[in-house]
Amino acid sequence: MLMDSARRYLLERAEPDPREHADDSPPRLTLNALEKIRMSRSRERILANLDEMYREAFARAKETGDSAQMATLDFAYRREQLYFEILLDVRDALERR
Repeated sequence: MLMDSARRYLLERAEPDPREHADDSPPRLTLNALEKIRMSRSRERILANLDEMYREAFARAKETGDSAQMATLDFAYRREQLYFEILLDVRDALERR
């Protein structure tokens, strides 16, 4: 009886129930988690996507002759480009670490 109990214990532990260790808590962006994530988009791709998006919006504003919208888009583009460059610099610095 003791051997049967030991066998059942060992066999049950060899194949644990995946639901037993399920973690329903939301993922946390800890330093350890961030170090495991490889940044996939290149700096050039990100800035090219930003440029394309604003060029399309600027072209639409230009077609309608909305100079106020064109000025707003121009300022927003330069501001967001600066923000992205700063964030990308931080990302590059973290990747080098």
